[in-house]
Amino acid sequence: MVIREHVPLAPMTTLAVGGEARFFVDASDEQTVLEALEWASRNGVAPTILGGGSNVLVSDRGVAGLVVRIRIRGTRELATTDKANDGAKVVLEVGAGEELDALVDRSVLAGQAGIECLSGIPGYVGATPIQNVGAYGQEIAETVVSVRAMDRTTCETRAFDNAACRFSYRSSIFKESLRDRFVVLTVTLGLSPGGVPAVRYPELSRELAARGGNVLSLVDVRRTVLTIRRSKSMVIDASDPNHRSAGSFFVNPVVTPERAREIEQAAADGTPKMPRFAADQNVKLSAAWLIENAGFPKGMSEGSVGLSTRHALAIVNRGGATAAEILAFAARVRDAVRARFGVALAPEPVLLGFTEQEASVLN
Repeated sequence: MVIREHVPLAPMTTLAVGGEARFFVDASDEQTVLEALEWASRNGVAPTILGGGSNVLVSDRGVAGLVVRIRIRGTRELATTDKANDGAKVVLEVGAGEELDALVDRSVLAGQAGIECLSGIPGYVGATPIQNVGAYGQEIAETVVSVRAMDRTTCETRAFDNAACRFSYRSSIFKESLRDRFVVLTVTLGLSPGGVPAVRYPELSRELAARGGNVLSLVDVRRTVLTIRRSKSMVIDASDPNHRSAGSFFVNPVVTPERAREIEQAAADGTPKMPRFAADQNVKLSAAWLIENAGFPKGMSEGSVGLSTRHALAIVNRGGATAAEILAFAARVRDAVRARFGVALAPEPVLLGFTEQEASVLN
């Protein structure tokens, strides 16, 4: 294990802001994760886990303790199951440090359905069960068989089956009751060989139809998802002026049908019709629509910080922004939506190195 000191973290994040890690280690295997956690315990410093850096905002002060970047790679096929009710499944154990989009690409080319709509999402596989990553009508919860993780305190390894992960919309047990307790090591997925792609999202259906795509083709669905994401600057591209972002900064809120009607009434003053989507017995609202109609249109800027010119849900660093400026801008957006619609938007990015008081502006 090699521990480095005073390592800049901004280049490791898609927002490209933040200070240094006081101590830093790249963990390319489980033994290094174990040694890093034990080192942090012996030296009385807090361990902070970093993945692909696509969903984090690092404080300008950096992180005072030990930052452990999980780089565990590798994908291996464990088995092909043949379940009567669910059909055959190819079961893959994937290292937490594998690039998600690369895994999606390989799976699509192999004709394995289950994660095709997650195309273009940056970051590592290890983060996907924590936030139950999803897009265009598909969530990682649908394919997770189990998650292996290491307890940060005891350094013991534990396996969580799908039910134990307690998945919900953009959340899981790792984000709720077990937040900051476990380090994800591997994620085991069950994919459907020769399966039909998931085309449930209206925008995806319309785009496929317009492009003459084949809804039965995993390749066409992946290509179409990437096209849609690029049109919203949601694919990492250094030539795109909107590329310094953490993707969607806020989660689409889920409310009761009664609450949705109240919000619609509050917006019934010439505001464009509010989009709404079924979410089990509840209603999912568009955070982007709420933001735009609370006075923050796409492309709006305040100094070096602003909203993407293509999607109001992405807060971007236009170059030279600080983490404090991004946090303050996000708080103003959140406050405007709360004042206009009475809806409290929840942030998606993980805040690293901030005090509780600093982070509380987004509570």
